[in-house]
Amino acid sequence: MLLLLRAIAVVFAALLICLFGTIYSLIRFKNPSNVGVVARWFGRLHPLFGIEVEHRFAENASDNGPCIYIGNHQNNYDMVTMAYMVRPRTVSVGKKSLAFIPFFGLLYWASGNILLDRDNKNKAHSTMGELAQRINQDKVSIWMFPEGTRSRGRGLLPFKTGAFHAAIAAGVPIVPVCCSNLHNKIDLNRWDNGKVICEMLPPIDTSAYSRENVRELANYCHAVMKQKIEQLDQELANRS
Repeated sequence: MLLLLRAIAVVFAALLICLFGTIYSLIRFKNPSNVGVVARWFGRLHPLFGIEVEHRFAENASDNGPCIYIGNHQNNYDMVTMAYMVRPRTVSVGKKSLAFIPFFGLLYWASGNILLDRDNKNKAHSTMGELAQRINQDKVSIWMFPEGTRSRGRGLLPFKTGAFHAAIAAGVPIVPVCCSNLHNKIDLNRWDNGKVICEMLPPIDTSAYSRENVRELANYCHAVMKQKIEQLDQELANRS
């Protein structure tokens, strides 16, 4: 019964957000702050899933300026955990196929997110340069999931280098955002599904890196995030 009630509530709330978010985004068509507004609406849905989310922002996070945010991509619950971490004037990068999802697709496009053709590797690679250009011209930040896919309990997967190429080309820092482990921790038939911590880390300077050693930057950021996720998991385990 609880599962059914939750499903009804979540679908109803998501449809409302998609409806009003699309209207809002069409009025302010592709305004770079649309994404953050709508993302925070989704981020407030976590009580419907029986989870408590603690959001920790880095000191002076509002002063980050243009940057590339990278997050660990676990599963579909990221929409109600990490989504609240999206800062103003930040857009995300997603597959073109997202635009064809009923209700959500129009919202994703109209709010100003960037759609990539993941099947065309040459075009996707050149798009990193276009991302860098947009960052500098429009003074926006980009949110990316460098794993490239949901980890689904496999831990932090190896990073692809696209986000790091874009950061180096734009001359902007990388800002990691980490979420504690969610795998197999949410049972929609259970009233209380515990706590999740999402934490934004201080910016990582990219000025010492180039195309030649971009993999070093990706590996360093991976190590920083892996350590932080383990710390968050241990903190929650100690509390319980």
